Amino acid sequence: MDKCTFANRCIVETIDGLRDGLTHFSGPSRTAVIYSIKPDDPIQIYDPLSLLTGHEPKFKELYIDTDEWRKKTAISYDKKKFSNLIPEKNLGLAGLISYGGRSSSVVYQMWFTEHHPDMCAIGPTERWLEQAVWRFSHDIANEEELYTGISGSFLREYSTHAVRDYLVDEMNVLIGWDTRIRIYPILEAILKISRTPEEGAWPKGELIFVEKRSLPIMKFIAKIPKAEQPILDNVEHIRKLLQSVENSDRKLVADEKTIIGIIKGDKPDFSITADFKGRHGFLKLNNNTICSFSDGSFKSTTHKAKLVQVEEALLESNMDPVPASTLFKIVTRIVHSAAQQRHGCTIVLDLNEKPIFISGHSLEQPLDLENHEYLELTKALSKVDGALHLGADLKLHGFACLLDGHFIPGEDRARGARFNSALRFTAERDNIIVIVVSSDDPVSIMIDGVALNTKWQSSLFCNEPVLLEKWVTSSKPV
Repeated sequence: MDKCTFANRCIVETIDGLRDGLTHFSGPSRTAVIYSIKPDDPIQIYDPLSLLTGHEPKFKELYIDTDEWRKKTAISYDKKKFSNLIPEKNLGLAGLISYGGRSSSVVYQMWFTEHHPDMCAIGPTERWLEQAVWRFSHDIANEEELYTGISGSFLREYSTHAVRDYLVDEMNVLIGWDTRIRIYPILEAILKISRTPEEGAWPKGELIFVEKRSLPIMKFIAKIPKAEQPILDNVEHIRKLLQSVENSDRKLVADEKTIIGIIKGDKPDFSITADFKGRHGFLKLNNNTICSFSDGSFKSTTHKAKLVQVEEALLESNMDPVPASTLFKIVTRIVHSAAQQRHGCTIVLDLNEKPIFISGHSLEQPLDLENHEYLELTKALSKVDGALHLGADLKLHGFACLLDGHFIPGEDRARGARFNSALRFTAERDNIIVIVVSSDDPVSIMIDGVALNTKWQSSLFCNEPVLLEKWVTSSKPV
């Protein structure tokens, strides 16, 4: 296998693993890379799902119109070395997270993925991309004879490591390199507790982890004798103790090994907090949310429904901007209420000047949804089978509505009747947006018989690494 073919294999397998790992962490995600291996090599791109389409002018400016990107490196090329890596920071492109680096074995590389709108923080994802930089440099330095193909598999399973690496980086900035607090045992304990019910109830309350040197200045309202402090491995005991801080400003306190006691009110200057919310929770460093956790794994999501596409559709409609913004806020509150209470619902946004007729329970007088009492009633009515019918006049015109329509291509029988009925309904009616909230959190948005989800076709142009200059001038969205 020649050098070019070997490098292509490394890139393709690393991209696949990176994409799979980030998809589990953040939802459907695309990944791409721009790179040059040797000092005189032309710069190449691999973007199999058209993540970078639309940014061609910026890449032309950065990499084609100038050679400055080559001249920045102070590392001499040596294909046998990879450890002397100089990082390249996020390029700051809209909708993207990027991270790159320069090393002796790969003179330049920049990796990209989606910047999802519902991320708690981008730090763990940046650490994921940083790991891709290291893995590719390592693979190229080893060459084909020692290539194991492990990089893709490693990046698929990097979730907990990405969170740990980000926490360590932030801790080093906040409290210095001399901290002895170990992160992996803390993260393992949090995940174990999160999936341990107590008498059928999922955990709620705050468990905070602090440095030992903070303990003498903390004001405990209850402290456990040292010889009796439960160790973190005793998950069932800690789960029971967590009940003592549910629905209060009390916090269970631990170091990286044992439970120390309970405090009330303010935390110390430095802490790592697991804020359990039931079936999910949030990991925080001081007051900054790093990520969430659910189903035994860490996620980037804020656990708030993604409604960016609804907002864009309303702003692009014929509605005036002010009522369009108000309608979006109303919809957001209804959707978040349904998601929090874990019941499914369907919302029809009827943007016609005169609302259409939909079979169901109509109302003698539509409810003004700018009225808090009527909005709360509408949230309750969303539990009833059938759809809510909201108009551009910011009023509820009906509930328990039945959505009908004829078969259309693109239906997904795996998604159930609510999803497919909404697809059919929008395919046959103009100025209609339908939002479907599933009981297990996913939100789907339909317009004109199409679900505005993140399913991408493979790029026919960039199904293997190509010259960036060719991509910039020839790339077309598929």
